[in-house]
Parts: sequence; C-alpha cells; structure tokens
Amino acid sequence: MNALVKIEKKPVIEHKQYLTFLLSGEMFSISILSIKEIIWYANLTEVPMMPACIRGVINLRGAVVPVMDLSTRFGKPATPVTKSTCIIIIEVDSLTEGETQSMGVVVDAVQAVLEIEASEIAPPPTFGAKIRSDFIEGIGKVNGKFVILLNVNRVLSNEEIGSMGQGLVEAGDLAVAAP
Repeated sequence: MNALVKIEKKPVIEHKQYLTFLLSGEMFSISILSIKEIIWYANLTEVPMMPACIRGVINLRGAVVPVMDLSTRFGKPATPVTKSTCIIIIEVDSLTEGETQSMGVVVDAVQAVLEIEASEIAPPPTFGAKIRSDFIEGIGKVNGKFVILLNVNRVLSNEEIGSMGQGLVEAGDLAVAAP
C-alpha cells in the first residue's frame, strides 16, 4: 500500500498581462502591474514652460499628477481629444530611490487587457521602429498581430523629462536676456 507515485512536472508557462491602447492608429501596451487606474480625459490644467509632451496636470483625489501626451513624446502630432480619449494613470520610478510617482498618459482609446506568454514576446527591434528602441520592452505576438510593449520607466523617465524642461527654462532665460 505504500507505493510511490511518480508525478510529472508540467512546464510552467509564464503569462504577463498588458493593457492595450490605441495611439495614432497603432496598438501599444503597458504591463498592468504599472497601471493604477484609467480615467476619462477631463479637467486638465496647462502649466507654462513645460516640454511639449507634457499636456498639464490633473487633480487626482488631492494629488497633483502630471499628464503626458504619448503621441507627442513619440514625435507625432498631439492626440486629439475625442469621446474615447483616456488618461492612464501609471506608477513610475521617481528620482528618489525606492519611491514611485503617479503620472498620467493621454491615449486615443483603451482596448483590452491581454495575457501574453513570455515565449510570445520578442526583444525590441534594433532598427526600423517608429519610436526609440529603448522605449520598447518587447514586441508581443497576439493572434497573428504585433503589439508594442512599452517600457514605462524609460518612456516616462522623470530625469529625461526634467532635462527637457530645463532646456525650455534656459531658452526662456536667453529670450528674456536678449536686448
């Protein structure tokens, strides 16, 4: 009665979940682990002397959250505001070690949450992409179509965006100093 039973271990298939959204007609995605919430586009306050990709700030339950237009960040025209325009609130690494900061990104429309197997994710292309390759975490294959998986900490880098803003301040100082 004390017979040993051999149990076969099945390989564990790792799935990751991504929120897909449209931006200028192209499908992109972000890991759902980075997403805090999704809200309709409304009540945005513009802030002067910001980089072109920063649309402004919103009040999210008492917190001031900067909002970036991903289309502009990728060097394309600004996202037009329509009935389906959303702001995805994302947690990104802050300049202070170990802390995060909320940041909103404007997208044309949110699509769905997809589960993508790790084996279906290819590394970012080294050339030919329409956006910087360091912004791309990988390329997912879903139902025969490709989905660009974004690296939110690169796309929404506080350090890089801060240096863009510093360039605007310096340009403004030069304009004021000119006779």
